[in-house]
Amino acid sequence: MNLALVLQSGDPVLVSTFFLLVLMSVISWFVIVLRVRHSLLTGRRQRRFTRLFWEAADWQAATRLAAEHDSPAARIACAGGEGLQHYTSHQAGSLGKSVSLDDYLVRKLRNHLQQETGQLERGLTWLATIGSVAPFVGLFGTVWGIYHALLGIAAAGNASLDTVAGPIGEALVATAAGLAVAIPAVVAYNAFVRINRRFGQELDGFTHDLHAQLLTEAHHGVR
Repeated sequence: MNLALVLQSGDPVLVSTFFLLVLMSVISWFVIVLRVRHSLLTGRRQRRFTRLFWEAADWQAATRLAAEHDSPAARIACAGGEGLQHYTSHQAGSLGKSVSLDDYLVRKLRNHLQQETGQLERGLTWLATIGSVAPFVGLFGTVWGIYHALLGIAAAGNASLDTVAGPIGEALVATAAGLAVAIPAVVAYNAFVRINRRFGQELDGFTHDLHAQLLTEAHHGVR
C-alpha cells in the first residue's frame, strides 16, 4: 500500500488502519531493542555475579558482593540474607515458633524468585498481542480497500482487468503490511521466551543452592 496513495485517498478508515500498523511496528521494535539490551546485560551480569558469589571467602563477603551487584541472582541473594537475619533476630518471638527456618526461607526465596521471573517477562505481552492482532488489522485494511476499489470501478462502469488490477493490488498490500509487522514480533517473542526459560532455570538452580547455603550458615551461626 503506497503511503502517498493512502494519504491522497482521504479515507479515514484506511489511513487509520495504515497508521495503526505503523504504530504497532514502532512499539514492537522498541520492545525488541529494549529486551535484547536487557537480556545481554542481564546474562553478562548474572554469570559474573554467580561466579564471584561462590568464590567468596565467607558469607559476609558474599553478602557484600550481592549488595554491590545489579542482577536477579544478586537481588535474590540479598533477600535470602535479609530473611536469615530477620528469622534469627526473631527466634524468641512468634515468628520463630510458628514456622521453621527451612519453610521461612523457602517462602522468602520463592517470592523473590517469582518477582525476578516476572521482571524478565516484561514487554512480552506487547509482542504477543501485536503478533496476533497485526495480520487481522492488515486483512481489515485489505477488505476495506477492495470494497472502496469495487465501488470506484462500479461508478466508472469499466470492469476490465487493467481497471481492476491497480486498485485491488494496492489494497492487498495492507495484508502484506500486517504480516510484516506480525512476523518480527512473533519471532522475537519466541526467542525471548526461550531466553527467559534459560534464565529462569539458572535462577532456580541458584536459588536452590542459596537455600542450602543459608541453612548451613544458620547451623553454624550467622556472625
